[in-house]
Amino acid sequence: MKIKHRWYAAAAALAVAGTGLATTAQAAPAPRAAHGTAAAKCPALTVSKGWYGDNKDRLQRLLDTYGRCGDGYGRHDKPLAVFDWDNTVIKNDVGDATMFWMLRHDKIRTPERGDWRTTSRYLTAPAAKALATACPATGPTLPTRTRTACADEIAAVYGEGATTTGKEAFAGFDHRRMEPQYAWLAQLLRGWSPARVKDFAAAARKENLAAPIGTEQRVGSGKVTGWARYYDQQRDLIRTLKKAGFDTYVVSASPEPVAEVWAKGVGLDARHTLGIRNVTREGRLTARLKGCGSVADGADSMITYIDGKRCAINERILGVRGKAAEKVQPAAKRQVFAAGDSDTDVSFLRDATGLRLVLNRNKAELMCRAYDNGDRRWLINPMFIEPKGKQPAPYPCATTGYTGRDGTKAPVRRADGSVIRDQQDTVYGGSTTS
Repeated sequence: MKIKHRWYAAAAALAVAGTGLATTAQAAPAPRAAHGTAAAKCPALTVSKGWYGDNKDRLQRLLDTYGRCGDGYGRHDKPLAVFDWDNTVIKNDVGDATMFWMLRHDKIRTPERGDWRTTSRYLTAPAAKALATACPATGPTLPTRTRTACADEIAAVYGEGATTTGKEAFAGFDHRRMEPQYAWLAQLLRGWSPARVKDFAAAARKENLAAPIGTEQRVGSGKVTGWARYYDQQRDLIRTLKKAGFDTYVVSASPEPVAEVWAKGVGLDARHTLGIRNVTREGRLTARLKGCGSVADGADSMITYIDGKRCAINERILGVRGKAAEKVQPAAKRQVFAAGDSDTDVSFLRDATGLRLVLNRNKAELMCRAYDNGDRRWLINPMFIEPKGKQPAPYPCATTGYTGRDGTKAPVRRADGSVIRDQQDTVYGGSTTS
């Protein structure tokens, strides 16, 4: 599917609107709400609680400008909106919820030939040895419900990226394209059909939504998060974007079948849900992952993570093929709106031409770029549930805020190469909101 988005001409004017700054940029199309009876048909955001400052007003202006009430709207030229999922649309992590449910119900399959290196090409020898020791092969699935040491080792490698004794679990990956801990969950789904994985995710979803806020559950010998909630504000925003005629997607770093189960709760179907995809064989998932752009299926070197999210959007939504999918596309084709909460979302947020909504989770590179806000298109909001307090020290933008492809830390730079200065945290839990 290839969709063209010719909305860039209005973006500069929309970005400046609401800042009080004068502009000589081309004016945005006037919303049709100004034209008599059409006003009643223009979709409006209904949830006000939790929005910081004028964020809700600026989002409404984007809806009115680019949506079906705007003079430039065309049915075959829909504006594009893209959301991250975990901690952007929902509080807590649906991948975590699924992994914990599987560990509590003995749903992790024994690795092929008992060799844990077959589950991830980036798993270190010490991690593979620790997993083999804690999880000896006893059948087709591992008894993680009763074998505490096995559950603990898997949970540590997945959650901390280290063994229970503190040894590094993953190495040798591109830090701008791959997060092997996230990918490992998808790879541990090996042997199950997509339908069965959806069953696991649905069971975890039911438990986590029913559990009171703050609930912890026991996995192995430890306690982990046991609850989740959809954000009412994001549900409202997605609903209103769809009513306004936006083509609205989720792009998640969770396995795609898992994300699909949860995305239904905000009215997004499987076609509009992007996540980590496994190579399948005879209707079952394998431990190999589908690629993107120039990355072949089974190379396992790119997932929907940082630059990999950009690639997935370009390839699977915009229809760009080959290595070109890894590049920033012309402004007229890109998403008008994007929302995220973490450094994993930086690339596709930067690509948005209208507004970029950031939920503040104190992630250094993302907050450096959002607070720098050179084009006045970044909106920062505290998390809607259990927002984080003020980060006491400035974000280290000028020194270590950026993580390179080899994992080294470096300054965060603008598109022109200039370094972003350190930024103070000013939008956080307890700061003034509307």
